Amino acid sequence: VQLQASGGGLVQAGGSLRLACAGSGRTFTDYVMAWFRQAPGKEREFVGVSMRRGSTTSYADSVKGRFTISRDNAKNTVHLQMNRLEPEDTAVYYCAADRSIILSSVRYVAAYNYWGKGTQVTVSS
Repeated sequence: VQLQASGGGLVQAGGSLRLACAGSGRTFTDYVMAWFRQAPGKEREFVGVSMRRGSTTSYADSVKGRFTISRDNAKNTVHLQMNRLEPEDTAVYYCAADRSIILSSVRYVAAYNYWGKGTQVTVSS
């Protein structure tokens, strides 16, 4: 599957952004879809995940209650709605996908075989 992330930009603290990840090439509903982010000088970290068909979502503690993942399987797209953004959310955001991940592994970068190019999110204070 090929992935393309979009929707990043510059926003003030407290604002919102909505990222999109469009997938192509395979049956979208068969894939676990996740978002990761990487800030300068830091390792890539898990943000959230939507399990196959969108039945289950899970989030990192740092974004829980502020970020929401939704997926439109008819359009092969997954969204990351980010509210109440903080300067600490500044990073390059990546979407990732894989067919063979179980829930206990979703937070690990190495578990995903497919990655989109990142989109920059910058939150000013």
